[in-house]
Amino acid sequence: MLKDFFIKKKKYATVPSTKSKIGVPEGIMKKCPSCKKIMYAKELQKYLYVCQSCGYHYPVSAFERIEMLLDPESFIPFDQDLVSKNPLDFPNYLEKLEKDKEKSGLNEAVVTGKGKIEGYETALAIMDSNFRMGSMGSVVGEKITRAIEYAMDHRLPIIIFSASGGARMQEGILSLMQMAKTSAVLKQFSLAGGLFISYMTHPTTGGVTASFASLGDYNFAEPGALIGFAGRRIIEQTIREELPDDFQKAEFLLEHGQLDKVIPRSKMKETLATVLSIHTKGGDEQWHRD
Repeated sequence: MLKDFFIKKKKYATVPSTKSKIGVPEGIMKKCPSCKKIMYAKELQKYLYVCQSCGYHYPVSAFERIEMLLDPESFIPFDQDLVSKNPLDFPNYLEKLEKDKEKSGLNEAVVTGKGKIEGYETALAIMDSNFRMGSMGSVVGEKITRAIEYAMDHRLPIIIFSASGGARMQEGILSLMQMAKTSAVLKQFSLAGGLFISYMTHPTTGGVTASFASLGDYNFAEPGALIGFAGRRIIEQTIREELPDDFQKAEFLLEHGQLDKVIPRSKMKETLATVLSIHTKGGDEQWHRD
């Protein structure tokens, strides 16, 4: 064809340069799972990992929670050397534990210790869903129990942040026993006059909800947190009824009297400091004498 004569043909195919392939580096931007808004990761961090468009609360790690809540350099950890074994010889359990240790930087699904919030000292237990989905095995139950006992011995309040998929199936009945153990020590703590603040985050389910997470003198939760025992589908199949769309969400539980307050993360530190200040003003008077 005549037109082909005037078209210059390239002898070689061009390969895009490396620079032209460069897009947005991984980790710079984040997309909100709820409203799909894209934002800078540093901006998200500035707002405590809460979407400023729709209020979605991203799950945070235990150490991120500590950093945003406690006074600088006030945290002292407890029982860092406690690690899970495999008492039931569950297949591949130890390998999964090792992978979670590498992924999360934790030895277990809860970090315990003591620290200060606006100068008020408190014991803490903060669960982390990055380790075995925050499931409660023997070590998790033991660490929480020891933290409560420390608070009782030193006349401190305790705050527990729950984030859990429930009991840890790889430990069977030993995992379920932690429900009774943590509940029993909280009863002793309460009788001694101790203050327990339970703060439920997304998700708080299964045996954790059925034990210590629901036993607070104050039961708080973050907006939109999934809180419940059995799963939605199981409940619907059991009662043969369709459940409301917001069933088991923090706001639904607040409306039905199962929570004292739903607190956005931006108000977390302020609210906890206020509660601690109210109970600290009484000093040792709140504790029962032996």
